Amino acid sequence: MVLGQMSLFDDREQMSPLASRLRPETLDEYVGQEHLVGPGKLLRQLIERDQISSMIFWGPPGVGKTTLARIIAKQTQAEFVEFSAVTSGIKEIKEVMAQAEQNRRCGIRTLLFTDEIHRFNKAQQDAFLPWVEKGSIILVGATTENPSFEINSALLSRCKVFILKELGEEDLLKLLHQALKSPKGFGNQKISIGEDKLAGIARFANGDARTALNTLEMAVLNGRMESDGVLYVDDEVLSQCMNRRSLLYDKSGEEHYNLISALHKSMRNSDPDAAVYWMYRMLDGGEDPLYIARRIVRFASEDVGMADSQALQVAVAAYQACHFLGVPECDVHLAHAVVYLSMAPKSNALDRACIACREDVRNLPAEPVPLQIRNAPTGLMKDLHYGEGYIYAHDTEEKMARMQCLPDSLVGRRYYEPTTQGAEAKVKERLEEILAWKNAGK
Repeated sequence: MVLGQMSLFDDREQMSPLASRLRPETLDEYVGQEHLVGPGKLLRQLIERDQISSMIFWGPPGVGKTTLARIIAKQTQAEFVEFSAVTSGIKEIKEVMAQAEQNRRCGIRTLLFTDEIHRFNKAQQDAFLPWVEKGSIILVGATTENPSFEINSALLSRCKVFILKELGEEDLLKLLHQALKSPKGFGNQKISIGEDKLAGIARFANGDARTALNTLEMAVLNGRMESDGVLYVDDEVLSQCMNRRSLLYDKSGEEHYNLISALHKSMRNSDPDAAVYWMYRMLDGGEDPLYIARRIVRFASEDVGMADSQALQVAVAAYQACHFLGVPECDVHLAHAVVYLSMAPKSNALDRACIACREDVRNLPAEPVPLQIRNAPTGLMKDLHYGEGYIYAHDTEEKMARMQCLPDSLVGRRYYEPTTQGAEAKVKERLEEILAWKNAGK
């Protein structure tokens, strides 16, 4: 692909980053989020009818949250004020709100765009409330975190939440072609870059428009200029610009929980390929391997349990191996445990037993220990009948006794209900024999 004629950057605007120069100014120029701003879609209709109210844009980085807010402000003829949660406090909020209230009295609306709104603490978020309720501002907040967890419920209830999705490769290719053709981009230069290279940039960007445009800009700026006036982007330059794919991962945010959930559920569904993939996604994002190993240890008892008790040993061994070796060598030990647990027979009987027992312990009266299984180390305790009626199981032929061990109110209560999966089938058979023998003596 060869585009445009070569010219040097000769103005200040051309010196700004490519992503900034190509920021769209209208909905027709906006790429992606068709489910929100496509023809006839809800948000587009609200913008076109000038019926915008306070809202939250929730989505990953580089999908156009700030750009969309600017387009809304321009199309609705509102004064656009950009506010950063990183650099602003309550003092700055009050100053902006005072100006917005003055504008309102003059018939001018203020669209306050707050980037990374989840970084505001509760007091700062509460400072917005009276101004949103009064209508002094139209609040548009942008966040990469789940608003349900990060935005105060009082503020969230006054805002419509719109979910912005990561851009598809087709969207990113469209942006890259625009960058090469537009006079605001590289339209005035003669550039040779293959379609396969553009597709590679789109894949590398992983849904992030900013990453795609920054990568293209870096590749062009480091391209090879030939005597024919054409700037060539070769494989070596592009490879250096894409030496590490940036996968979305935040060790303290929602994506952290999404990925560990994906790992857990893939193992539960006996899908070793998916499980190893999600495990490696976490490692590649910088997750502590010991955190992954701890979750694997939990899984061994929660989802495999007595169906294969060896699973817990494998999981604990993987944790120890990670502790001994660390990254990057311990990845194979985690993979060993993940694949073993994925392929093991599954039983959640232990987890169900814990849940049922926990509910009884929390909700029922604290029952006294039956006298027959109390310890009686002193004469007074023996006089009070502690230990009276206790049967030492090893002294019996069956190695068990028909002796009540649960409190009176819970006699007959079953917590552990073994399945027929794997080794637990034999446990189930054994337990049924025990219960039958005990019931026969009643």
